[in-house]
Amino acid sequence: MYEVTVEAHFSSGHFLREYYGKCENPHGHNYRVLVTLAGAELESNGLLLDFKVLKDILKPVVNYLDHHMINELAPFDVVNPSAENLAKYFFDETNSRLTEITKGRVRVKQSTIFETDTSQATYYE
Repeated sequence: MYEVTVEAHFSSGHFLREYYGKCENPHGHNYRVLVTLAGAELESNGLLLDFKVLKDILKPVVNYLDHHMINELAPFDVVNPSAENLAKYFFDETNSRLTEITKGRVRVKQSTIFETDTSQATYYE
């Protein structure tokens, strides 16, 4: 099995619903997201997937959230925009776009979102 990982950054605001503490108030983060792909077969050029292609797949997902109040964007107008739910969102959105391009040869293994340098959440199936 092969794996490749890319990193992206974005800045957004959010607040947590059903939470009682500082994070119930609107605040912002400079997020860092890592998306790791996995697959058993390489392309004929020896790549699982070109890093540029993965970055291009990830870019619209990042841009959707960048410099916005996440709570105002679907699905986070209903789903609490916790780090855990953001990690799952990146997993699902990236995997959906990836499946179209690679016809299932490559899948998202996991996504990790950092709210700070020392706080992260990971989603995988």
